[in-house]
Amino acid sequence: MPSYDDALALFLEWTTTESLRRHAFAVEAGMEGYAKKFGEDVERWRITGLLHDMDYEKHPTKKEHPFVGVGVLRANGYPEEILQAILGHAEYSGVPRKTLLAKTLFAVDELAGFITAVAYVRPTKLVGMKVKSVRKKLKDKAFAAAVSRSDIDKGAAELGLDLSVHIQNVIGAMEARAERLGLAR
Repeated sequence: MPSYDDALALFLEWTTTESLRRHAFAVEAGMEGYAKKFGEDVERWRITGLLHDMDYEKHPTKKEHPFVGVGVLRANGYPEEILQAILGHAEYSGVPRKTLLAKTLFAVDELAGFITAVAYVRPTKLVGMKVKSVRKKLKDKAFAAAVSRSDIDKGAAELGLDLSVHIQNVIGAMEARAERLGLAR
């Protein structure tokens, strides 16, 4: 399997916009937090989070994303477990989420994006963010309207976690990487 450094180089080659890079880093942070919590391979989970949208900038349509990226990853020797997780994060792919890795990627993806949006409107960014604040913003359908609330709910349910626990887990994981995410004070 390619190393994290290999994955990062590939990601940076495919993804040039700062906003998409930060999203991938946020998902990576969430995946890292859950890998530690679940006793899984941290590097493998980080790589999965990092690369899940690597093709989105060049291939944003449902016809191409994440299929083009998965093809590139397959050609570069990434394990099938990672490829299936990346395919499964897109509901329209038709690929079921069978593994804990796949379920976690789906659960983290939209929530990490939403938490990032909440952090942008707070003076202290991620520092001191509370679950209550995130839940309140989730009720405001106009706030970060592109984020699927139903995917966030479904992701927590697939992990068998209360939504508040899931939100806290992802906040904590992202806060640990706040500098890299550009979300420190």
